[in-house]
Amino acid sequence: MAWLFLLVAGLCEPAWAIGLKYTEGFSRLLPSIGTLAVMVASIGFLGLALKSLPVGTAYAVWTGIGTIGTTALGIYLFNEPATLLRLTCIGLILSGIIGLKITA
Repeated sequence: MAWLFLLVAGLCEPAWAIGLKYTEGFSRLLPSIGTLAVMVASIGFLGLALKSLPVGTAYAVWTGIGTIGTTALGIYLFNEPATLLRLTCIGLILSGIIGLKITA
């Protein structure tokens, strides 16, 4: 169950990171409320996962999922570059996440 909590926490990461862009410096009410709610959910699920997972593993996986998701959404939503080097780096992050899961 801890890995499921960690997955949900990681998936919340790109939601709030992208949400920050839409808050326009927290000057827009609804995007700000949504972004803050997803931030709280992300930390909350991470906290639940940390009850039984090592903190180093959980934090690395949490931020890795967030990094991959935020980068992918940036490419999709904001036409950020999807160069071979950038995609290779995302693949390396993903391989690190898988490695941490296998060794946990």
